[in-house]
Amino acid sequence: MVLEGWDVFDSLYMTVITLSTVGFSEVSPLSSEGKIFTTLLIVAGVAAVAYLFSAISQHIVSGELHGTLRRRYMQRKIESFSEHFIVCGYGQVGSEVVASLRKRGKTCVVIESNESTLDEADVPHILGNAEDDEVLKVAGIERAAGLVAATGDDASNLFITVSAHTLNKDMTIVARANKVASEAKLRYGGATHVISPHMLGGQRIATQLLYPSVTDFLDVVMHSGDLELWLEEFTLAPKCHLEGKTVAEGQVRAMTGTNILAIRRHDGGNVVTNPPSELRFESGDELIALGTRQQLEDLENLTTR
Repeated sequence: MVLEGWDVFDSLYMTVITLSTVGFSEVSPLSSEGKIFTTLLIVAGVAAVAYLFSAISQHIVSGELHGTLRRRYMQRKIESFSEHFIVCGYGQVGSEVVASLRKRGKTCVVIESNESTLDEADVPHILGNAEDDEVLKVAGIERAAGLVAATGDDASNLFITVSAHTLNKDMTIVARANKVASEAKLRYGGATHVISPHMLGGQRIATQLLYPSVTDFLDVVMHSGDLELWLEEFTLAPKCHLEGKTVAEGQVRAMTGTNILAIRRHDGGNVVTNPPSELRFESGDELIALGTRQQLEDLENLTTR
């Protein structure tokens, strides 16, 4: 407009075809000054536009490439897991479950459908819907020791439970129930245990009011990593040292120093608290014991060998 005296439309048109390198002929012959300006415009303008598109493309490609490489690395890592725990839903409940399991040295894989929820998750995870069988298979459900359905929706937890039980019938499944009416359905769908956070919270508050010292002690035993005493459970393996012996004959306390607080019978019967001396150990019984880490390791040897 300044050098050639063209109007706005012709000047804009010439600028566009120059920067786009289309190369149509000029609307009018250029003066020497116009040719110099056009040369500078081509060198500077085309270089700027090319750099802009290159930067945008690099950002897109590098982001997608980083995401792809990260997913592949995560998948290879998950494929190496065995006897791990799958946590479906990484909300307030799910994140606490993962933190508690990892505190005890257990391997976890999280399945979460909300990508923003996983931004701060420092744990192997899969972005997807846990109701999908293929997503569960990617999480290694055939090799997993247990699964937690911890989403905030009972219908989703039921669907996840049914799918998980179908894919791995030997796995322990713990399902979250937000409504009391959902508990029976979740158990029917294959859940080994059903937990209601609201019910447990209410019971805990009442217990804390009535028996504060007891609840504080149990909290320390179950959740503190610094205490010498631990509360754990062990399953008696076939032909182990204790199989077929009575509690008196087993001499667990004398041999290990642990205290057996209760025994859940192998046939799924009720838990026997303060086991009598004449009770006989059988394969598949679950022992609930209290002791130091070393004492519990000694007890584990008795229940597995």
